[in-house]
This record gives sequence, structure tokens and C-alpha cells, in this order.
Amino acid sequence: MSFFKTLTGRYQKYSGTSENHRDEQLRTRYYKANFNQVFETVEKLMKADPSYKITSVSKDHGEISAEINRKGASFLTVTVVMTKPFQTAVDLHISTESFSLTGINQVLKNELQLFYAKLDQAHQYIGSGINGNE
Repeated sequence: MSFFKTLTGRYQKYSGTSENHRDEQLRTRYYKANFNQVFETVEKLMKADPSYKITSVSKDHGEISAEINRKGASFLTVTVVMTKPFQTAVDLHISTESFSLTGINQVLKNELQLFYAKLDQAHQYIGSGINGNE
């Protein structure tokens, strides 16, 4: 990655996971559980953390959105998709209006990793980006 791209990436005000993300830590994660189990866990995790304020829940679309009031206000959307029986994918997208002279993107990335760590404790993690090459 070029120096310029690395430097400007630090100041991006959004971050998210995807199936084929170049950063392995930001690849879609898969859990051995059905859709309802993972969706309910995501909702419980958000309700249990006082820094989260759920703004939208759409079980039909598999999305939960919340405002986060920690280290600058940010907005998180969690998407839950069942890919196979007892294999559920979770993608996270976060954005903020905050600014930092040293760059805000690492703070956002850390928030995503923290949320994934909580999910890893609740459900059996089976891999990241595992359907990217199909």
C-alpha cells in the first residue's frame, strides 16, 4: 500500500467489514449458530452496553443500528445473514463525524474488533471471509 493511501486512510471517518477486505481483521465473520440466535445476541450486547443506544431494528433485513457514545460519537450498523444452516455471517459498518489530528480510523477499527470479540465469546467462531472465493 502506498504511503499516501496509508496516510489518508488514517483520517477516514468510516470503517466496515467485508468478505474480501484487504485487512484480515476486517473480514466478515462467521458463527456456528442460526440467524435468530446471532441476531438476539447482537441486540442483547447492544442493550447491555450503556454507551450504545439502539436506533433501528429490522429483523426482516437482518440489521440493527445504534449510536455509540464512546471516544467520540459514532454510528454502528450490524448486518446478520444466515448463509447455510447453522452458519451465520456478521458484517459491521461504523461511521463518525468526529475528528482527530492523529486520525480517527483506528478508533473505529478498534470498536469493530471489540464488538467481534464480544460475539466470539457468545457463539462459536468458525472463520472470516470464508465464502469470498466461491
